[in-house]
Amino acid sequence: MARIVVIGAGTGAMAAAARLAVAGHRVAVFERGATHGGAMRRFTRDGFAFDSGPGPALLHLPAVLRDLFVKTGREPLESCVELSQVDPASRHHFADGTAVSLPNASRAGVIEALDGALGDGSGERWSAFVNRAREAWDATRRPLLEEPLWPDWRVLGRDPYPAVRRRGLFGRGKGPTTATLAEVARRELADPRLVALLESHALAYGFDPRAVPASAAVLPYMEQTFGSWYPRGGMRALADALFARCTARKVEFTFGAEVTRIVEKDGRAAGIELADGTLTDADVVIAGVSPGRLAELLRDGLPWGADDVRADPVREARAPGRLTVALALDGPRPQGAAHRTVVHAADRAAELTAVFGDGNSAAPQGPDLRPTVTVLRPDDPTTRPDDAHEAVTLTATVPAPEGPPEASLASPAAAFEALAERMTESAEVAVPGLRERLLWREVLPPAADEPVPGPALAGAGGHYLRPGNRTRIPGLYAVGGGSHPGGGPAHAGMSGAIVAGLIVNGDDWRGSS
Repeated sequence: MARIVVIGAGTGAMAAAARLAVAGHRVAVFERGATHGGAMRRFTRDGFAFDSGPGPALLHLPAVLRDLFVKTGREPLESCVELSQVDPASRHHFADGTAVSLPNASRAGVIEALDGALGDGSGERWSAFVNRAREAWDATRRPLLEEPLWPDWRVLGRDPYPAVRRRGLFGRGKGPTTATLAEVARRELADPRLVALLESHALAYGFDPRAVPASAAVLPYMEQTFGSWYPRGGMRALADALFARCTARKVEFTFGAEVTRIVEKDGRAAGIELADGTLTDADVVIAGVSPGRLAELLRDGLPWGADDVRADPVREARAPGRLTVALALDGPRPQGAAHRTVVHAADRAAELTAVFGDGNSAAPQGPDLRPTVTVLRPDDPTTRPDDAHEAVTLTATVPAPEGPPEASLASPAAAFEALAERMTESAEVAVPGLRERLLWREVLPPAADEPVPGPALAGAGGHYLRPGNRTRIPGLYAVGGGSHPGGGPAHAGMSGAIVAGLIVNGDDWRGSS
């Protein structure tokens, strides 16, 4: 039995803790905040409840969490959380006024819906693209989701998307790819509405479609293939269920406990030091924090190579955030209202420049950002005080908090309030009569240390990979959205599975079959 200390109580950290406790280890989690869940938070007011934080609003790979719950106890996931498929998976309102509702996990249904809304041939063009995305998914699923990051991780810097000519591990042709998702979209989809549909998937994960590799095509593929799932009680319910599973397996939690140093002894991790000076010994330390924060805890540089592009604190600090706007509405949720509606920006090029910059500088400041807005209207009684009211959540990917969208205003709070007003204007196309029904609005700005969590992607020379779960220090492992295989509840859950596998089976473990 090993003594294992876990820093942080996010999804990846708790996933590792639960698996290691079942394997017979003594596991203690230290969280500097007041509660568990990391990015999966819940904002409540006056009987209304809203998912908040930078994470996704829906679950797209439920098999990961199902495996976690099966492996850590007799109760399956569905006995702990009520999951339901969202149908339609999403409704999209485009800048030209057209709209389309896409069914959940139905290729034929998506083709029919796109043809009917955007014109004959639109569905087949999208379907052909998704088929090519499947090849990228099949080529990278194991190394980017199920296995520890390869020691020769740079080979994953080659793009597996099949429409790009290339050579090496993943393909055929001449030369490595330099194609971006935006270039593939223009070349293969043509219709600007299909392009907007594709690019909105990248934007939702905090990726700039002008820069992200074509392998980001796996993002809509995952959603269309494995479906979109909503847990009753919101995404926070998943965190609550995982916390309950950890405590049932005798994992110890200490909240309000800020770790200030990882203790090293004889060349390996040997414990932690808290802000009050308390020392806790450990045989293994698991850090569920960002790469930059982990470097601070070590006090002698990154736990990975200094030239490793995957662990770049500067890039980490410039990553965009997610602005959340909570709307309390008078009147019931209409029958048949879409759970998720995406209202696309009228000027996508201006939006991308405002959020990500022009490629030569950081995102500019100014009052003109009108982002793509995701409108969430869950049919969930736990989100509202009664059936005579409705809770609606608006989200948008926005510039990093250190660069608020309107520097001309007096404060970041005023800047985000102005942006929330524009988001509310955009949302009226999805929620008719929104202004008349609005009781109150709460603006939840992104935190400076919480970028939108995106999964690891192949291509771009490895720039979109995450630091490996093994570090240069024996006995120290990294877990969660800041490490391999990236962010989101499913990917963080796999991160926990990988770390547990390495600890239980040894650092030469290559993943489950």
